[in-house]
Amino acid sequence: MPPVHRSESPLWQVTREPLIHQLLGYLTDARRRIDEGPGPHRLEFSRSRIAEVEHAYRRMVRQGEERLHRLGQLMCDSLFEAGRDLDSVVVGEVVATGRRFTLTQPLSEADLFGLTDLELGDRVLRRVAIDGGACRLIANRVEYLPHRENPFGVHKLVCRVKAEEELWNKVIDELFDLDSIVQRDKELRHLSRYVKDVFGLKFVVSNEQQVLALQRHLTDLRWSRDALSEREIPASDDTVRLHFLETKDYLSRSKSSGWTAVKSVVRWWDGLFEIQVQPLVNYYRERERLTRESHQAHKQRRDLLREQVGERLPLLTFTRQLLQWLFTGAQGAPPEHPGVQIVVGP
Repeated sequence: MPPVHRSESPLWQVTREPLIHQLLGYLTDARRRIDEGPGPHRLEFSRSRIAEVEHAYRRMVRQGEERLHRLGQLMCDSLFEAGRDLDSVVVGEVVATGRRFTLTQPLSEADLFGLTDLELGDRVLRRVAIDGGACRLIANRVEYLPHRENPFGVHKLVCRVKAEEELWNKVIDELFDLDSIVQRDKELRHLSRYVKDVFGLKFVVSNEQQVLALQRHLTDLRWSRDALSEREIPASDDTVRLHFLETKDYLSRSKSSGWTAVKSVVRWWDGLFEIQVQPLVNYYRERERLTRESHQAHKQRRDLLREQVGERLPLLTFTRQLLQWLFTGAQGAPPEHPGVQIVVGP
């Protein structure tokens, strides 16, 4: 698989794993050749390399989670001078009845960096039986709670990982630039919120005035080398401050759901992070909605979106089926596409 230049790959925005980029580069070249002519086109894959790519993807997610929590700690050091508590919060559902519940447990920093966010959530659910039945995970998050009031009225800082997507869907979204397709299509545009998955921080503050004040503070915030070193973060231009790439103000023009906040995408330590600053009253409305909406339903709608786009782009459907087949063991006959031959080696 030939390498891909970083400017050609959106995945460079979230990872520097070379094996993932080699796969994406190979598929990008294959897509170009298939689009240009009827073939025959021969696509070759190695089982051992596919296993290495999947391992690299899991490593990427773990690294992203670790850096998200390092950034959260750094923010707390700057804003919560009187210290803070750390909690793991899990929203679960009883399988038999559909009843929703929320569990909160103190969290140690050893567990924070020793387990992924999904592992933290699953560990909590394994310890409980609600209504005598099995439970499933709906959502989980890590919360930093200040011990005392602070100048910006921050009630809590929430860390949330939204990178639970299977590898083949992640690659497909990047390869076909699904977000741009959806934004351009009037019939699909309302579903664009189901496309992106990033590592996120959310500040919950008392009111809208403090939302704007904290947003300005974050824009100007700088960390010293000593502050970075204390959190085991290398000091560089990429870590001493947040590099804001996009900011959207939903205070004066809230979304149709009633959601209000200032939302930014920033680059920090070679990764992209979403930062929200949200007023307290809107945060509680959002939490109430989460107890009604199923995370599984959210993923189903996202898969439906890919299927709708795939109906217009058959090559997308084929490539998605091919990657799913490869990453789940390559058992049985591979998916078919006119003029394309699939070869899988050791």
